[in-house]
Amino acid sequence: MAAAAALASSHIHHHRLSSSPAASARARVLHHRRRSSSLPSTAAPCPQHGGPRGARALRRAAAGGGGGSGSSATLPAALPLEELYRSCTTWTWRGMRVNYLVRGEGPPVLLVHGFGASVGHWRRNIGVLSESYTVYAIDLLGFGASEKPPGFSYTMETWAQLILDFLDDVVKRPTVLVGNSVGSLACVIAAAESSRDFVRGLVLLNCSGGMNNKAIVDDWRIKLLLPLLWLIDFLLKQRRIASALFERVKDRNNLKDILLSVYGNKDAVDDELVEIIRGPADGEGALDAFVSTVTGPPGPSPIALMPAVRAPVLVLWGDQDPFTPIDGPVGKYFSALPGELPNVTLHMLEGVGHCPHDDRPDLVHGKLLPWLDSLPAAAAEPTSRAPAPAA
Repeated sequence: MAAAAALASSHIHHHRLSSSPAASARARVLHHRRRSSSLPSTAAPCPQHGGPRGARALRRAAAGGGGGSGSSATLPAALPLEELYRSCTTWTWRGMRVNYLVRGEGPPVLLVHGFGASVGHWRRNIGVLSESYTVYAIDLLGFGASEKPPGFSYTMETWAQLILDFLDDVVKRPTVLVGNSVGSLACVIAAAESSRDFVRGLVLLNCSGGMNNKAIVDDWRIKLLLPLLWLIDFLLKQRRIASALFERVKDRNNLKDILLSVYGNKDAVDDELVEIIRGPADGEGALDAFVSTVTGPPGPSPIALMPAVRAPVLVLWGDQDPFTPIDGPVGKYFSALPGELPNVTLHMLEGVGHCPHDDRPDLVHGKLLPWLDSLPAAAAEPTSRAPAPAA
């Protein structure tokens, strides 16, 4: 989902992150709405639901209303959350439970959510994709229904290793990774560290520059806010203050306002979305995950990692994103990347915010499905990664 530091301090500064005319317009829309309204790993089996491949998925994407853009659109039907959650099972990673879903038949695709989100955030994508592909969707450790171990130090590298081990232990086939926000960055790290045969392709939806906004030191907007971000880090290390702030952030009304500020299509911000984000935040260990993500190291930069990715890459970027704006350093880098790396394809999505797959799934499917269909057939099954050499 949204960048962690911005979520933590959203009521203080999220309208200051972008001072462009587009940001002012978003603020006016939001104001109007307010006024008017490593141990052994094991995996449990999961039933799969098959379906026709290829053209049928493209027809479904087109039926979602792929033309045009803007703040309102006809959204394709989302799969009921109860149905999605019933399809989930658990995998044990380093002694900790990780929740995941598998649905469909065909070449595998793994969906990796962003900060604060979970499997349910792909509610408008899993049905379409599973008509042609075996869709896996995972709750990263610390989020959704996955375990939230007390006192655990979350890092981008940990999540990337979880993804690689999931491919190795559960999927066992060359896989396309699809990530949003920090989930995109985790996928970039995994793809940069994996062999080309292990990661078949990489899809980045508004990739984050780091686990939190402290990574984006080259953006003048972040530079202005760095003292505030460091203050927030200090305050969050005080348990009582952290708990009070977390309760404020996950309040339904506050959370809906935050989501409205990062979605271009305001109609996509429904009560179900609020509960997808809010529900897991009530669980044990959620506060620790929140604090660790906001105050921890930002992790590797995608700018340094992308040249090491050899698999085909599709970049989809919502141009109304206030957290990773297209005129910021990360956005500028990705917008210029197709001219530097021949394996990268970029599409800007007009009127779309930080979570394109849920904001305008019709536009995302219209670009994603043909790209997936164009990928070369996967090579033979890759061998498992060799164990790391002993220290």
